[in-house]
Amino acid sequence: MMPAPAAVIFDCDGVIVDSEGPTFDLMIADLADHGFPLTLEELERDYIGGTVEEVARRAIAKGAKLPADWVAVFYEKMYAMLANDAPLIPGIIDLFDRLDAAGIPYAVGSNGTPEKMQITLGRRGLLPRFRATLSGQAIGKPKPAPDLYLACAKACGAAPENCVVIEDSPTGARAAIAAGIPCLGFAAHGQNTAPAKGLKALNIPLFHRMQDLPALLGL
Repeated sequence: MMPAPAAVIFDCDGVIVDSEGPTFDLMIADLADHGFPLTLEELERDYIGGTVEEVARRAIAKGAKLPADWVAVFYEKMYAMLANDAPLIPGIIDLFDRLDAAGIPYAVGSNGTPEKMQITLGRRGLLPRFRATLSGQAIGKPKPAPDLYLACAKACGAAPENCVVIEDSPTGARAAIAAGIPCLGFAAHGQNTAPAKGLKALNIPLFHRMQDLPALLGL
C-alpha cells in the first residue's frame, strides 16, 4: 500500500469503460475483411495502446492493403458500436465516490479522441466528475509520450511524482514512467494476457479488480 496520492489519473478504455473487448473484436473483423487477419493476442501485443491511426500505420507496414479512408470509416463504426453498448468497469463508480470522499482529484488521459470520450463518458454524465478529460490525439502528443499525463497532473494541481496513473497497457505505462508518475496496472483478465505481460516487463504492479484499488491507494 502506498500513501494516498495527491491525484489519480485514469486511462479510459479498459480502465473506466469496458470497451476494449468489443472494440478489439470490431477491429479484428474489419482488418480480416481487408485481407489482414490477426489473432486477439497479436492485436493486443503489437497494435494496442496507441491510436487507430497507429494501428493503420503498423498494419500497412506489415503488408495490409487498407483504403485511404480506413481510419475515418473505422472510427464511424466504433462510435456507433460504443453509443449502443459501452459498459463501465465494475467498481469504478464506487472508486470515484471514495476519491471524492477523500478529497482527491482525478482526471482522464486517453489516446482516444474527445468524441469517443463524449460517447463513453459524457452520455453517462461522468465528465463533470473529472478535473480534466484529455486526449493525446487532441493535444498532438499521444502516449507513450509523457505530455498527456503531465497535463493531467497539472490540471489536478498536483506534482507528477505525487500522482498515480491507472493503466492497462504497456504503452500507457511507458507514458507514466516517462512523466515520472507512479503507475498501477489494471489486469482484469489475469496476468497472462499480452498487455499484462507487457506491464509486468515494465515492473508495473498489477491488480485485477477495481474494488481492490482503494486499499492500494491508501484510501
